[in-house]
Amino acid sequence: MKRITLIAFCVLIAAGSVFAMSKPEAGNLVCGVTEFEPMNYRDDGGKWIGFDTDLALLVGQKLKMNVKFEEIEWASKYQELEAGTITCIWNGFTANASEADGTKRSDMVDFSYSYMRNQQCIVIRTAREGEFTAIESLAGKTAAAESGSAGESAAKEAVGESGSIVGTAAQINTFLEVKSGAVDCAVVDVLLAQRLAGSGDYSDLMIANITLDHEVYAVGFKKGSDLRNKVNQALKELYDEGKMLELAKKYKLEDSLVLDTNFKG
Repeated sequence: MKRITLIAFCVLIAAGSVFAMSKPEAGNLVCGVTEFEPMNYRDDGGKWIGFDTDLALLVGQKLKMNVKFEEIEWASKYQELEAGTITCIWNGFTANASEADGTKRSDMVDFSYSYMRNQQCIVIRTAREGEFTAIESLAGKTAAAESGSAGESAAKEAVGESGSIVGTAAQINTFLEVKSGAVDCAVVDVLLAQRLAGSGDYSDLMIANITLDHEVYAVGFKKGSDLRNKVNQALKELYDEGKMLELAKKYKLEDSLVLDTNFKG
């Protein structure tokens, strides 16, 4: 009887250990991210850097939490959050947008204060500039967009039923699709496009002169999470202290930085 009880006890301990390994430990702020310059990306040594990366680290200092970055498939961001493998989505997360199926993101997560302006833009090959002069010129085209992104929603609306979408695992991959000629255009965050289009490997790409809706970035938490209010307080303090502006200048984003404490998603 005692032997059976001991075995059962050991099984429970082992199961608990596995569960603990699959969930972020208390005191850890695990941020779900993708490769997205200038918000979250790796330096030459493989270390995560970027505005959102550095901001999360500063928030972690305020909250006395250990900050970790978990690279995820963007299309699976809500599943990762619900499963508990991450504690927040902090990756240039467009808050005032809907998913491709029309579901409002604010119905899926609780958002922090918004802290940065953004908008979607159209990236094309420079040689085809004359073909893309207005939003109507996108109808029927093939567009690349990160799966599950605000860009995917905007792309579907822009190309219409006669067009098609090529989904990618990360926004940066859409540039390769355009460059190779596999698609007519890509729909991505303008902050990323301004860094890449027209330079380096993407010198033959450009941002089309087509204006799309303005957006804002915020951090996403599980519904009902008390962590949101703590992060909001830390963001407000960092903004008032001028540290958010210092970070924005470091990554040349000062013109996009705006903390909106009234934002509810």
